Amino acid sequence: MRTPNVIRRLALKIARRTGRRLPGNPAEAGLTLIEMIVVLAIIALVAALIVPNVIGRPDEARRTVAEADLKTISAALKMYRLDNSDYPTTEQGLAALVKKPTTAPQPRIWPEEGYLAQMPEDPWGRPYGYRSPGASGRGFDLYSLGKDGKPGGEGVDADIKEQRS
Repeated sequence: MRTPNVIRRLALKIARRTGRRLPGNPAEAGLTLIEMIVVLAIIALVAALIVPNVIGRPDEARRTVAEADLKTISAALKMYRLDNSDYPTTEQGLAALVKKPTTAPQPRIWPEEGYLAQMPEDPWGRPYGYRSPGASGRGFDLYSLGKDGKPGGEGVDADIKEQRS
């Protein structure tokens, strides 16, 4: 019966050299308190590095959504122009892409489902601005006033524009 003890000691020696644990050895089962503290310290360090970068992103994400919306609305306005030779007037507004305008000039061609499924709003819950003709005297200006809802501004408060001539 001495052979199993020799084998067990040999297995323990190999396990120590390779850094592995043997199943069934209660002295080496589970994690020690020091190992747990090291793991928690690593998690805290990673969180301290990542969290500040993630917290400031919602405003940037809203700005990106607004830019994508403006491109989508711009594409719908181009389709409207292809069908009707001109953009909707400022008075008709972006509603002309959702519901057939009843004011002049009425569109010659109107798709049954419209050009957009619903009236668009910017990520801050306000309607997008639209002007036709645009500031250049041609095309259109399409814009969001940014987070603060006021003309101008910097950073996330800056206006987001899409202009076509």
